[in-house]
Parts: sequence; C-alpha cells; structure tokens
Amino acid sequence: MLVHMELVRIIISEINDQQVIYLKESDGDRTFPILIGIFEATSIDRRVQGEIPPRPLTHDLLKNAIEQMGGEVQDVVVNNLVDHTYYAVIRVRRDGELIEIDARPSDAIALATHFEPMLPIYVHEDVLEEVA
Repeated sequence: MLVHMELVRIIISEINDQQVIYLKESDGDRTFPILIGIFEATSIDRRVQGEIPPRPLTHDLLKNAIEQMGGEVQDVVVNNLVDHTYYAVIRVRRDGELIEIDARPSDAIALATHFEPMLPIYVHEDVLEEVA
C-alpha cells in the first residue's frame, strides 16, 4: 500500500555532508526523514522557494526530456529499503503504459518539486513501518 506524503521540511547544513528532508503523512502523524546530498537539497529548496534558474539544471533537464519524449510524470514512490539505503521510482505514463524509472529518493523528490503543482510523493507502507 502506498502512503501519500508531503514535503514538510528541508534542513541544509553548511558544516555537514548530509542534508535532511522530512516527509509527513498527508492524513496522519508519521514523518519520514531522508538524508540527501547538498546538490539535491539545494535543488529542492530552490524550487520550494519559487526560484527558477535562467537555464535548465539537472532536474529541469530530466523533466524536459521526459516530456519531450511524450511522457507524463505521474508521481514518485519511495518503495524499498535495503541495507540502510532507500530506493525510489519515478512513475511515468506514456502511450497508456506506466513506466517505473529507478531513482534515488532525493532525485525523485527533487524532480517532483519541479512541477506545478508539485507531483504526489508516496512512501510504501512497508518502508514506513521499517523506519518507525
């Protein structure tokens, strides 16, 4: 089962290598932290703040490439946890087919923030239970 989550917090630290984003269950109280890199954290923060760069950056490029090839990004799903590493997929609909593209959660969530409105973010129930 997939649980709808909302991006509620971004912590960017200039003294640490790891940054943190927090997802919160849309219809509940559970929160879900993910450690991410500085590049992904600043990409997410920039979009949440409404800043649009003059030229496409990496996540803009991914969005544009998917759309130019006829795909429509549906949502992103954090779907697995293996050896303390989270896994995610970007779900793209193209020609009636649902395509799941393997991605790091940080990149998937960064991509989600590049849409208006932001794409839905889901976490698989099994992953939420494992981190609880």
